[in-house]
Amino acid sequence: MNKKGHVLNAVLLSIGLGYVLEPSGDTVTFVKIAQISIPITLGALFPDVDTEFGRHRKTLHNLAVLGVFVAYPLVFDNLHFVWVGVLTHYILDLVGSKRGIALFYPWDEEFALPIGVATTSKYADLVTVLITIAEVLAFALVHYYVVSLDIDFTALATAFGL
Repeated sequence: MNKKGHVLNAVLLSIGLGYVLEPSGDTVTFVKIAQISIPITLGALFPDVDTEFGRHRKTLHNLAVLGVFVAYPLVFDNLHFVWVGVLTHYILDLVGSKRGIALFYPWDEEFALPIGVATTSKYADLVTVLITIAEVLAFALVHYYVVSLDIDFTALATAFGL
């Protein structure tokens, strides 16, 4: 996906996830959307910083970088939901594009699913929207049936002794 696709995904995901976390549809929902939209969008754009240094879809498109963003709120109690943007960036590049990403960089093997479209395709935006819907559904399932996505990171970090 290109920058436009990642921003579209982040904006739609922020709205959908805002409703998952605060489903009332009133002011609390819109405050939640505002609270998570900037971190998710920043996370969605961060992996493409490797277009300016390193190797694109390798240097910052791997599981080690995602691990740093997942751990960051636990250790420092900030950058909440940035990991969501990074994760969904990877998903878009894995599922929505033809090239894929090097999940285990520095091993150069790139992984992708055979259903992606070229970033210049007229279907790229449609694929982005469809993937975003699937992501919102997946986050809803995790939030309601596995673990709350809107957790108190300070309490969680304390529980892990951090």
